[in-house]
Amino acid sequence: MNQKNRNPIYSFRRISFITTVAVFFLILVGGIVRSSGAGMGCPDWPKCFGSWVPPTSVDQLPKNYAEIYVAQRVEKNERFASLLSSLGFSALAVEIQQDKSILDHEPFNATKTWIEYINRLIGALIGLLIILTFAYSIRLRKVDPKITLLAFLSLVLVIFQGWLGSIVVSTNLLQWMISVHMIVALVLVCLLLYIHFRSGTLLTGNNLSSGQRTSVYRSVLGIGIFLMVLQIILGTQVREHIDLIAADYGYSDRFAWIDELGITFYVHRSFSLVLLGLHLYLAYSFYRRKDISPAIFRQFSWLLGLLLTVILSGVLMAYFGFPAFIQPIHLLLGSLIIGFQYYIWLELGVEKMHPKNIALV
Repeated sequence: MNQKNRNPIYSFRRISFITTVAVFFLILVGGIVRSSGAGMGCPDWPKCFGSWVPPTSVDQLPKNYAEIYVAQRVEKNERFASLLSSLGFSALAVEIQQDKSILDHEPFNATKTWIEYINRLIGALIGLLIILTFAYSIRLRKVDPKITLLAFLSLVLVIFQGWLGSIVVSTNLLQWMISVHMIVALVLVCLLLYIHFRSGTLLTGNNLSSGQRTSVYRSVLGIGIFLMVLQIILGTQVREHIDLIAADYGYSDRFAWIDELGITFYVHRSFSLVLLGLHLYLAYSFYRRKDISPAIFRQFSWLLGLLLTVILSGVLMAYFGFPAFIQPIHLLLGSLIIGFQYYIWLELGVEKMHPKNIALV
């Protein structure tokens, strides 16, 4: 057995990388669920129509299934509204209690049910991978206890994300809840990326510091990350508006939807050029300097490629009637951009780590 297989750091980095990739894949699948209108394919959670294996025909359901699951959602939403009130979000609690759309139900559709069910199965797999990541991190607790702590935090966060998913279902896809669900997914991605990156520093000693040489670039890239997060939030708002317009049009006549979009869409579209310009400036600066590592420059090239591709996908959606298959790709690309930005930002970091002796544990 070679040293890599015996070294727990290598094993941990392997599983943490697989887990991070899997979360990105789940974001893609979530985009497919949303673009296909399958979000309410299962009206309850965590089961689907009260079963761990969903039905394939409406004949397998009781005749009053709609009333049953609406009543369950109302009861759950009352508890959620009480929680919001106790946390000081009374206005949001009242909004949920007065939202009549929560009482709506979607007719059974076997295809949508199984799309949503597969999404949940993949989510469950992510949960198992994060448990495995935490289990592997325990072997590193003497070398860098923060890794174990952060791995445990990722486990708590994925449980919280699962609970948020249940609220998304109980509120009948309440728009702002979908946005919160997405933002938490991005936080989880960044946490996993940091854990993976931090474990890599255990193999190189302490090389998280690049001094003042790159501190300015790191600050500019930090601004880019902040702007990209804003861009994603704007995108979720545009997506929310599209959902409402699509429902009004009965999910047909897609080419007419763009005329109904407001100023948020045009800000979102134009903002992408600001982001592209900022990253082109950074790419040019990196190219001129000889002390930027080839690995960082290569990663930044991938980042630029992702930015250009996400802009292209946005153009295709705007001018080709928001084709459903592009929407999840657009979402995935935006999430990958955040991931690349954050990882490069870490590599340009000025914080020094001084881990303990890197012996096999």
